[in-house]
Amino acid sequence: MELGLPLVIHDNYHLFVSAVALLLGFVLLYGLRSNLKTRRKSKEIWRKSSNNSGNDGLQLPETDGSTDVIIVGAGVAGAALACTLAKDGRRVHVIERDLTEPDRIVGELLQPGGYLKLIELGLQDCVDGIEAQQVFGYAIYMDGKNTKLSYPLEKFTSDISGRSFHNGRFIQQMREKAKTLPNLKMEQGTVTSLFEKDGIVNGVCYKTKDGQTLTAHAPLTIVCDGCFSNLRRSLCKPKVEVPSCFVGLVLENIDLPYANHGHVILADPSPILFYPISNTEVRCLVDVPGQKVPSISNGEMATYLKTVVAPQIPPELYTAFVAAVDKGNIRTMPNRSMPADPQPTPGALLMGDAFNMRHPLTGGGMTVALSDIVLLRDLLRPLKNLNDAPMLCHYLESFYTLRKPVSSTINTLAGALYKVFCASPDPARKEMRDACFDYLSLGGIYSEGPISLLSGLNPRPLVLFLHFFAVAIYGVGRLLIPFPTPKRLWLGARLISGASGIIFPIIKSEGVRPMFFPATVPAYYRSPRVA
Repeated sequence: MELGLPLVIHDNYHLFVSAVALLLGFVLLYGLRSNLKTRRKSKEIWRKSSNNSGNDGLQLPETDGSTDVIIVGAGVAGAALACTLAKDGRRVHVIERDLTEPDRIVGELLQPGGYLKLIELGLQDCVDGIEAQQVFGYAIYMDGKNTKLSYPLEKFTSDISGRSFHNGRFIQQMREKAKTLPNLKMEQGTVTSLFEKDGIVNGVCYKTKDGQTLTAHAPLTIVCDGCFSNLRRSLCKPKVEVPSCFVGLVLENIDLPYANHGHVILADPSPILFYPISNTEVRCLVDVPGQKVPSISNGEMATYLKTVVAPQIPPELYTAFVAAVDKGNIRTMPNRSMPADPQPTPGALLMGDAFNMRHPLTGGGMTVALSDIVLLRDLLRPLKNLNDAPMLCHYLESFYTLRKPVSSTINTLAGALYKVFCASPDPARKEMRDACFDYLSLGGIYSEGPISLLSGLNPRPLVLFLHFFAVAIYGVGRLLIPFPTPKRLWLGARLISGASGIIFPIIKSEGVRPMFFPATVPAYYRSPRVA
């Protein structure tokens, strides 16, 4: 009996494994069969549309309208999209609340992956003539130590790098470029609402600069009115979080310790950023957790910066930092995070920060926006016109799926890194933070993988997932050497639990299926490439 028991357990184990394998096989077969049906249906729709039009691609009924696309907002996303669609021959009407040069303290660092998208859109000359600075990587400081992380740019020409600049100058360059296009109209006005009829958006109501109330009509309206959008609630279910605020300063006539690099100080309570924005200016952004910041008007902010922040600044930057505080030009900006949660609406689409936001710590916002514009351009190119709103809406659902791997990787990285980089009284969180710094300091694949994600050059969800948990496992390994005491084992278990508690909620909000398995989503097959 004693000898027979292991054999019984062994047989039951194999039966159990076989049953699980069989069940997974049925699930996989069902999924493939479902996707095959969807793909065939998409091909059929595509073929019928092509045959009806006599041309390649999805063709829709002609219209006598004077505008193909209305774009609400002319910030980075709106201006870049307007140029892109107008260059493709679309008749574009841009309505922007304020056409004077914006003055913002964020949206000033474009990662190399975003710069490549800018080149793909033919807009790379918009960073010329504005004293834009090349950025080749980051330097990270913590507890008196520092490490340099360089972008993996060996395969690219010397012009390919990140770019940092004054946000307003960059936007004005794109607006000026847009104005040169004959089929693009740019107007200053405030869009008050979307013009909707029978559940289809076919334009906007807006007030002109001189106070007139007008309507504009087009088969497609794209809302790009930024993080403070007052139209997004009509097109999605926003879940906006404000984890912190940035306090912005400009340091003048100072050289950063590592030239042409962003600098991240892992301070207490949260990170501090430095990066050049012109030939003589360095932007400093101090992250303050929570939605409330010390008052600037009564001097509380200056006191906070001098007593809490300044002692944690590297000595090379201390004097310039205090001088910038004394100068008094202190700005604040709430940092918003909002997962993309689209509500497909015939005749309308959301883009940019109106649609999707992440913590700006990693500077990924413009990369996501420009990547989305490249994708949308390629989806719209085969379409002769855009007048069948329900059909177009069904077709463009593929946009929401196809963008996910890139956007979700950058969004998840931003949210996870921010939580890891913030100081915490929890010993497990502190171990994770220390492990992250030491892991990046190892160099080789340990730094190249994460920095390729940060740069937007390799935004792959699986790479992010593997490196994130590699950091956690590395942290556990450090705890267990030289001897795994019960206290260290417990701390290691809490470290893994804490790491899971950071990344899994972010991945869940982004959507596991479209992020990691987009090909299993039916909308994935609605794009013309399946034809």
